[in-house]
Amino acid sequence: MAFILDGKRISMEIKDELKEKAALLKERGIEGALAVIQVGADPASTVYVRNKKNACAYIGIESQAYELPEQTSQEELLALIERLNQEPRVRGILVQLPLPKHIDEEAVLLAISPEKDVDGFHPQSVGAMVIGKDGFLPCTPAGVIQLLKRSGIAIAGKHCVVIGRSNIVGKPMSLLMLRENATVTIAHSKTADLKALCKTADILIVAIGRPQFVTAEYVKEGAVVVDVGIHRNPDNKLCGDVKFDEVEPLASAITPVPGGVGPMTIAMLMHNCVESIEKLEG
Repeated sequence: MAFILDGKRISMEIKDELKEKAALLKERGIEGALAVIQVGADPASTVYVRNKKNACAYIGIESQAYELPEQTSQEELLALIERLNQEPRVRGILVQLPLPKHIDEEAVLLAISPEKDVDGFHPQSVGAMVIGKDGFLPCTPAGVIQLLKRSGIAIAGKHCVVIGRSNIVGKPMSLLMLRENATVTIAHSKTADLKALCKTADILIVAIGRPQFVTAEYVKEGAVVVDVGIHRNPDNKLCGDVKFDEVEPLASAITPVPGGVGPMTIAMLMHNCVESIEKLEG
């Protein structure tokens, strides 16, 4: 039976550490706010935004909510971001994705000051990550690293296969695993003989965005399996990119969905926010 990588428990450990740090900063008069912008009323986005606000409240960070109508123009959104860039109290700016179709996502992400880019999506943040310089790390990949480390999973020297090459998860995930001295292979929908490749992985990280895509045929016995996906199955229950019931007996450790990577993403967002506030002291 596989060891369950408990993101819910570990994210709470991280948030408790951050709560203590935020309280100490506040005692020294160092405070800041996270600005969360949502355009439209996508139900999934509303849930994610609420979770982020709740995490801020738990840690003791002020959150500012900007809930804009669906028809908000790109110019109006960019003007708000520029105003927040200039606001000293705002230490982090987060624009909830996806945005409505009439808004250029790339232009919006580029508009956020790298100093306030707590999502870690700005090209300057990505460049710093690539060359190992200080900068905000993207929250989901950073959360996976913390989940593995705090669960006692050795990374150095292991063969890691990452399925997925998105800018938000797949690419940064591979870079962070490389930084931890894993040998990394990036796989994707065009990879030849994907099953055979995945079966060579000591650590298999699945971020392909297809519900229950990875079955037992993809996993070697004793592998660590990290499922980044989140979907609704035909019964409206949450599931991931991995067919958990089939893979769990083979794996040495595995993340559940929900309760695995998801809570870690929020915890690492809070880590980036506290780090941004901390920089005010310097």
